[in-house]
Amino acid sequence: MDLIPRLLAGESPALARAITLVENQHPDARELVARLYPHTGQARVIGITGPPGVGKSTLTDQLAVRFRQEGMPVGVVAVDPTSPFTGGAILGDRLRMTRAAGDPGVFIRSLATRGQLGGLSRATGDVIKLMDAAGRRLILLETVGTGQAEIDVMNYAHTTVVVAAPGLGDEIQAIKAGIMEIGDVFVVNKADREGADRTVAELEMMLDMAPDRGGDAWKPRVLRTVARDGTGVDEVLREVKAHWGHLEQAGRLQVWRRRQAEFELAGMVRSLAAARLLEWAHQTGVWAEVRDRVVERSLDPCAGAELLLREYREAFGRRAAKSPGTAGRRGEV
Repeated sequence: MDLIPRLLAGESPALARAITLVENQHPDARELVARLYPHTGQARVIGITGPPGVGKSTLTDQLAVRFRQEGMPVGVVAVDPTSPFTGGAILGDRLRMTRAAGDPGVFIRSLATRGQLGGLSRATGDVIKLMDAAGRRLILLETVGTGQAEIDVMNYAHTTVVVAAPGLGDEIQAIKAGIMEIGDVFVVNKADREGADRTVAELEMMLDMAPDRGGDAWKPRVLRTVARDGTGVDEVLREVKAHWGHLEQAGRLQVWRRRQAEFELAGMVRSLAAARLLEWAHQTGVWAEVRDRVVERSLDPCAGAELLLREYREAFGRRAAKSPGTAGRRGEV
């Protein structure tokens, strides 16, 4: 692929083309990511999450500008809601990043969730790898901002910044979503508004009530910002860097990498296993038989799924018994 050397050289058009291949699940995408994978693992990823309306995009924009001032090539992955008409990203977040968008050293890409839960897109992990391979040493990952189940970001980001704002009930939303447990830095944005002191106090109280993470564990702080004019953003930057230093101590970064690898590996196993089972079931006609039994109410969907799995295992068990020389060989299912 002539795309690979151009991407490794940091060419933005090549990176944009590669991301399009991945997001559209092009047949070449899997080989592309596999060949670039040895060139990844250098970037630091900051996750920005929280409910809608708290200013995540504006804070992301400000952080991108500050990292650029330090000379770092920056990538921004902004996960937007899916358009109900095109299936693509609505691009609302991208339009709000006015400061960084004009800098050629900042590469911004919006991804559509396309029904994916967790506040991210199915392509998120591969897009981060592509940006990493293209030399973007700092990647900002902004979640969609639904306010529900946005915890997958912790499996991609070295540091997770949870953003809240006064007067929006974000503290309760954060508890419901489990976000309090994944945050490394908490930011109360729009801190010039009435109620900011109360929001800060409530978040600090919730952190105090959280289970003890251990004697030398990272202790998240609650910071205040007014992202639209940059107030407090420098302190967020310092806290993020302090968290990086914490990860680099006593092998914590390696622990994070193992957890991230397990998350992606488990996801790929589920995806590939389901795809192969469904392909076999359709080809053999077993799918239609089980579906019809579910329609007739002689099987419930859960029992139907278990029957499909059992039939699949038995079919490949019989195949292995007929060809003992090939059974158990790596690469076969």
